[in-house]
Amino acid sequence: MVKGGWVYMTSDRYRGGIYTGVTVHIQRRIWQHREGTGSLFVRKYGFTRLVYAERYDQIEDAIRREKAIKKWRRDWKISLIETMNPEWEDMFERLGGVM
Repeated sequence: MVKGGWVYMTSDRYRGGIYTGVTVHIQRRIWQHREGTGSLFVRKYGFTRLVYAERYDQIEDAIRREKAIKKWRRDWKISLIETMNPEWEDMFERLGGVM
């Protein structure tokens, strides 16, 4: 039974394009994106830098949050990212790193 989940945002560079996704296992999902086996959109645009992540106890809450963020204006997303990660550094290592 799936319980928790993550909402995350990836980018190709500082203040570059932004991809918003949801997953149960953040390390595995970012690894997939980096290996080119994740989303086709991420692969096409090289959004492999994890710049934002939120953890939820219930996957349904994470899905709701992802859907809401995807409707946001770009400047709102940038503001959210920069509250946690002002330099847009890759957070992958902070969350456990390589698989």
